[in-house]
Amino acid sequence: METFFDIQQRAAKRKGGKAALASIVHKPLTAKQLLKISDDDWLEEFTRKIFQSGFYWSVIDKKWPGFREVFWDFNIKKLLMMPPEMLEEKASDERIVRNYNKVKTVPANASMIHFSAKDEGKAFNQLVAEWPTDDIIGLWAWLKKHGSRLGGNTGPYTLRQMGKDTFLLSRDVEAYLRANEIIDGGVQTKKSLKAAQAFFNQMQQESGLSLQEISQTISYSVGDNVV
Repeated sequence: METFFDIQQRAAKRKGGKAALASIVHKPLTAKQLLKISDDDWLEEFTRKIFQSGFYWSVIDKKWPGFREVFWDFNIKKLLMMPPEMLEEKASDERIVRNYNKVKTVPANASMIHFSAKDEGKAFNQLVAEWPTDDIIGLWAWLKKHGSRLGGNTGPYTLRQMGKDTFLLSRDVEAYLRANEIIDGGVQTKKSLKAAQAFFNQMQQESGLSLQEISQTISYSVGDNVV
């Protein structure tokens, strides 16, 4: 198996040198910074990623001001008091993408953020901030279990967007893991997820970098080289 240094050297060569690579590889937020993110902001980003799945992202982005209006700026306290019959009304609102199954995730994930995290004895931002990165797939599983439509890549991509340190099983990263026989079979199976986590933990021990930096470097070291 390659060392992280090998991967990093190849990525740097493809991107025009070490400095060029360093400029496009970014660190995640610190735990202290994650604690400053509000529950409402988490709900908004979960919802954005859910609606982006299967749609052109540009369509969702264009409509996003409408989403914020319809869902009261993703105010969790208001959404948890919303009567069930109002949900159908919101799902038919032309200001958003009218997909009732996805609209249902808004109060469901509001409930997850407000109640499920408290069942763990923590606020949601604390739960995320303190979750150990050497078991980040455990946080993925927690989101899938307690949330709505947060399985697959949706939960991990939201975590990355919000600044939590995580690797991503992007197309390029998955291709690398398969080419090096780290995973086989379905990428979302428990076996593959555990193997991917073990690999990234090893790369982290070698490099001292975050999962995010490692994941990005691997992605830049393979696949289509867009400079």
